[in-house]
Amino acid sequence: MSVQPQFQHGPEVKDNQVLGERRSLISIIVTKFFQNKLAVIGLVMLTLITLACVFAPVIAPHDPAYQDLRNRLAEPSAVHWLGTDHLGRDLFSRMLYGGQVSLYVGFASMLGAVTIGAVIGAIAGYFGGLVDAFLMRMVDVILAFPNIFLLITLVALLDPSINILILVFALLSWTGTARVVRGEFLTLKKREFVLASRTIGMSNTRIIFAQILPNALGPVIVAATLAVGNFILAESALSFFGLGVQPPHASWGNMLTDSQSITIFRTAWWYPTFPGMLILITVLCFNFIGDGLRDALDPRVVEK
Repeated sequence: MSVQPQFQHGPEVKDNQVLGERRSLISIIVTKFFQNKLAVIGLVMLTLITLACVFAPVIAPHDPAYQDLRNRLAEPSAVHWLGTDHLGRDLFSRMLYGGQVSLYVGFASMLGAVTIGAVIGAIAGYFGGLVDAFLMRMVDVILAFPNIFLLITLVALLDPSINILILVFALLSWTGTARVVRGEFLTLKKREFVLASRTIGMSNTRIIFAQILPNALGPVIVAATLAVGNFILAESALSFFGLGVQPPHASWGNMLTDSQSITIFRTAWWYPTFPGMLILITVLCFNFIGDGLRDALDPRVVEK
């Protein structure tokens, strides 16, 4: 009688199973995202806008700072595709270079706000008690003040610049992420894998950032995507009041500021229209992507 060999499932087999499950979950999320037509359209358009701005030195037909005073407020033509501004500068070239600044402010502010919010929310949710109470009351204090007034006050006091804008946006916009992460931690810290990590003597720092936080990133990713569009709008609003990105740097916001004259609105419709439309399209793209990620990362949807 032959004896069939008994194979033991070692750590390598279990690791492969876990890896396979993760790949399967990622595949489901990606498939679900690409089933959302608006999200795909937003991703494609945002990619094209970002690439155009990144490669502005290659694409832009003119120097964005060159002033041709003989062609001020010139209509769109074969020479100036989107016309010129009140100083004779090519509008299309300035929109490409301005996009570099606007997108940089949006992404950098988002990274700063998400990082601060994730760390504070993770600490509050994991430790609870007095630590949680103190950090959440700090969140309540920040939320008690209207953001727009705090933004205007801080930017005016610190002198407006690109880095100051990013710093102020990050310091005032982390509260939403902190609340989301805290809520996730309050649920996840009671799960079996966290109890097992404590049992084997894993440090709190490693449990927070290596075990729990990666499992709480779904809502954070969605919030971060939507936040980029909000930061671009905030920069445009501050630029409209003269407190955003300052000349000679171009941004979509300060291009609208330069075109706020009634005369320009009547005689040079292209000047405020094209930068405004680009802001609108970019923010819509981020919103569509955020909605698609929210649906794709929803556990109830993934299970289906």
